[in-house]
Amino acid sequence: MPKVTVIIPGSPEQDFIPHEYLQEGTGQYDIRNMQSVWPADRWRNLRSDEVEILVKNQNTAGNWDDILVTDCFDPSLIRNNRFFGLVRIGSVRDIMLRHHDLRLSAGITNSLVVSCDIGDDTAIHNVEYLSHYIVGDRCILFNIMEMNTTDHAKFGNGIIKDGEPEEVRVWLDIMNEAGARQVMPFDGMITADAWIWAKYREDKALQNNLREITQNSFDSRRGYYGTIGNECVIKNSHTLKDVKVGAGCYIKGANKIKNITVNSSQEEPTQIGEGVELVNGIIGYGCRIFYGCKAVRFVLGDNSNLKYGARLLNSFLGDNSTVSCCEVLNNLIFPAHEQHHNNSFLVASVVMGQSNIAAGATIGSNHNSRANDNELVAGRGFWPGLCISIKHSSRFASFTLISKADYPAEMDIPLPFALVSNNVALDRLEVMPAFWWMHNMYALERNSRKFVERDKRLRKTQNIEFDALAPDTAEEIFAALRLLESWTARAALREKGVQSDNLSDHELAEHGRELLAGREEMISGLEIRGEGMERSRRRVIILKAYRAYHAYLDMLHHYAVKNMAGYMEAHPSANFTEMCESLSAEREMSWVNVGGQLMPERELDLLCSDIGRGKLGSWEDIHDRYDQLWDEYELSKQKHAYATLCALYNKENLTYDIWNKALARAMGIQQYIYDQVYLSRKKDFENPFRIMIYRNEDEMKSVMGSIEDNDFIIRIREEITRYRELLVSLRQHVIET
Repeated sequence: MPKVTVIIPGSPEQDFIPHEYLQEGTGQYDIRNMQSVWPADRWRNLRSDEVEILVKNQNTAGNWDDILVTDCFDPSLIRNNRFFGLVRIGSVRDIMLRHHDLRLSAGITNSLVVSCDIGDDTAIHNVEYLSHYIVGDRCILFNIMEMNTTDHAKFGNGIIKDGEPEEVRVWLDIMNEAGARQVMPFDGMITADAWIWAKYREDKALQNNLREITQNSFDSRRGYYGTIGNECVIKNSHTLKDVKVGAGCYIKGANKIKNITVNSSQEEPTQIGEGVELVNGIIGYGCRIFYGCKAVRFVLGDNSNLKYGARLLNSFLGDNSTVSCCEVLNNLIFPAHEQHHNNSFLVASVVMGQSNIAAGATIGSNHNSRANDNELVAGRGFWPGLCISIKHSSRFASFTLISKADYPAEMDIPLPFALVSNNVALDRLEVMPAFWWMHNMYALERNSRKFVERDKRLRKTQNIEFDALAPDTAEEIFAALRLLESWTARAALREKGVQSDNLSDHELAEHGRELLAGREEMISGLEIRGEGMERSRRRVIILKAYRAYHAYLDMLHHYAVKNMAGYMEAHPSANFTEMCESLSAEREMSWVNVGGQLMPERELDLLCSDIGRGKLGSWEDIHDRYDQLWDEYELSKQKHAYATLCALYNKENLTYDIWNKALARAMGIQQYIYDQVYLSRKKDFENPFRIMIYRNEDEMKSVMGSIEDNDFIIRIREEITRYRELLVSLRQHVIET
């Protein structure tokens, strides 16, 4: 138990940095002076008349010679304070500072100040204990119980200071409760960093160097002061200990903020509100944390929110995300995640972004075996429905929608854009591939645009692919097509009483492809079963396999032509031959979602190798590599789109005739997209159970509006018109050529 000790004034125990940790030739204030943004020659000692006024105003000091001020100093504004150690006070003028409805005079009153630097025109009132902080210009500190910095402050970074044991290092136990995927948090960490570190555990060289890079990214010397950036407002709060706060931050009514870096700027201010308790974490730029939230051992990405009592523990929440009310433990969550409901629970998972966890979703606890070592992996666009329960370990392809149910066994769903249902009456799992494309186009199109519009980051350190159709999902669709072909062939042979086990995968795929290329009636009576999708003996039934198969083909076609058309639009002087020469390449079949950024797996392998052998020796180097790959991504995606179109037409290279057919088909698909967006939304206006609550049509329109006035419908119509004009011009160019 810690003990209360007595310190005699003037004794060595008053030193901030213990003498054994001071390097030879250095002093107590070297690091403080390095941190200070003000020149040393701005400070001067107090004049005797100023000391007299300060004493008259009920101020005391351990030594008035340790109180330094500037030439612009009004001692009458310093009242009823106690000063200890070296305190440097910037300009103090008879002015008022206003923030919202709060107006306070500049100066320092009713406070205890220990070894601090205080900026110009700052208001510090009723701060019971302010120790070892550098406070910026035009700040307001009002009604605060304790603001203290220790000599070993790390501000949320997973490092250790000189003389500290390894046991005090802060780790994040992400993705797994057992601690087998620990990462060291640090200021500037993005989801890509956490993903690589947590995922590739078997690469010892990579793991060792990531740990060394992180430790070496920060000064291990003791003696860093807490910092409060310019124009921060901190009021009515209890404890801030070992905290670094960026400019423009607003903190009100916080209970406890300990060992935290709060990134904030005038352009992207962060706000922390009432009842919040934050311990051992990094908070990104432009975040909002309000109303009783608790976060311990965490990283919160830029432009993200914790609200209404949310609990975030041992987790990384990516950029542009919002978590309200619910509990989130031991997770790595990629950008654009939404979880809003008090009875939602998410534990031991990696969720790859653009996701939404509905009310009542229980994803965990994962104690299904003898140890808590199970995990859930969900591709981007993961959307579990109301009141679902999922058993770990499970894996889901991109844009999997799971309907309300209690799922009794582990699942592995490789079909993207699918709807998963638990049919209790028939005791079977049912999966409808390509559900989003066939039945919920409005949500699919709206989501891609919604995520872009909500991305308010000015510093886009984490690169993010928001488009639902991208190389990763395209390759998932290719794999899903092969599975549907094989499963359809097995179903047809089973119907005839023929064993399929002696056929190769290639032979099954060929047979299934022939069946799916024919009329739907040819397979309408077949019971097509998914294999390896649930850890149980019950059947897994594929619904609407024929329609889903052709929907997948349309999705690939749309993806390919859209990106190739984008290349032609960006290179208006290029002709068809030049486009083919620029985009022709072997198809990259393995893409990895690295924290929201897509990259070929071979590039990720090279990245990890370069870290492991020391070629990339800092996080700055690693982030530069991410940016380099992102700069190359657009062309890589266009090359993948070209190879995709070649694969769809079973050609090594495109011809004028094929490109012309592809453009014509793309126009039809684009019209289908608009029609489905319109029809998906129109259902809401024609649903009799929605209409019945209104007295008349006028009331309904005043509340719901009309579908013709729907902003998203109007925007989609305009985008489709522009895209069709582009496709028409490309077709005309082919004809003229």
